[in-house]
Amino acid sequence: MDNFPELIKSLSKRVEKIKDSILTEEATKTSIIMPFFQALNYDVFNPEEFLPEFVADVGIKKGEKVDFAIIQNGVPIILIEAKSINEQLQKHDSQLFRYFGTTKAKFAILTNGIVYRFYTDLEEQNKMDTLPFFEFNLLDVRDNQIAELYKFRKENFNIDSIFNTASELKYTNEIKQFLTKQWENPSDEFIAFILSEVYQGKKTKQVIEKFAGVVKKSLKQFVNDTLNDTLKVAIANTNAEIKPVTNEVAVTSAVEDEQEKPQIVTTEEEIEGYVTIKLLLSDTIDPSRVFYRDNLSYLNVLIDDNIRKWICRLGFNSSNNKYIQLNDENKTIFNISKVSDILQYKQQIIETAKKFE
Repeated sequence: MDNFPELIKSLSKRVEKIKDSILTEEATKTSIIMPFFQALNYDVFNPEEFLPEFVADVGIKKGEKVDFAIIQNGVPIILIEAKSINEQLQKHDSQLFRYFGTTKAKFAILTNGIVYRFYTDLEEQNKMDTLPFFEFNLLDVRDNQIAELYKFRKENFNIDSIFNTASELKYTNEIKQFLTKQWENPSDEFIAFILSEVYQGKKTKQVIEKFAGVVKKSLKQFVNDTLNDTLKVAIANTNAEIKPVTNEVAVTSAVEDEQEKPQIVTTEEEIEGYVTIKLLLSDTIDPSRVFYRDNLSYLNVLIDDNIRKWICRLGFNSSNNKYIQLNDENKTIFNISKVSDILQYKQQIIETAKKFE
């Protein structure tokens, strides 16, 4: 994938810095949207490849224009409707919907510079779907999404290939959204579906209400158990990598000096905390870049094994006063009672780590 991930992440950092100074649609186009498509290797200053104000007549309306069209062999292949960075995209997809059916373009993108929504015609040919099959947030860059975005790079673009994967992407995203909703607030239908496998009685409204809390609790326990199983494997692998250092030519006086010093002992609980954070960051930071260094007071979790890039500190040396401290502006400390409590601060940990990407 050459240096494409670095290009996108670099653009993400730049946009994070300048977004508050962008006030208009034109500024959004020139400061974010055009650089985004440059990262996809399109020549945004060549109208034979990246054409602004592309005319897409709609019915009796003549002279209707799409903000940009990506052209291939003289034919539009992607339509791009751009909005101001300050605008929400929900109310603008109908405009792009009208344009889609009047051209030969197979894909359409609606964006405010931050969020990029990719559409095609999976449901009905030549009629743009109401829901995007892929959504990319430039301020929340994830490695698996970069891989999908890479398919839209100029030299990789293949209509048939992308269209074939669009269906899976679309329904995967919709299923994830559905499961997220059920995780937070299981619907009566979802509860009834679960009960159909475990409860033999009639699924009345009273029964469904009775089991609502049980289903929600079961979902959370299932995910926690799955995560704990993953952690056990990761901890076992981590411990296997930590090999004891032996030196048969030991100097007695040096050994005695070392024995007088307090010994640093990395506990299994600290390793579990480190692996938990490593897993939480796996979509944001390459796990191979996440390290730890232990000392007497706390265990540091670092990026690139660089003490200046510490993400957080785990204070697990006291059984009654455990904490996690983040390397944010306020050096925030969260008191916790057990290692799994770290999961509650996933987003804060990710935001802290992003400073060192």
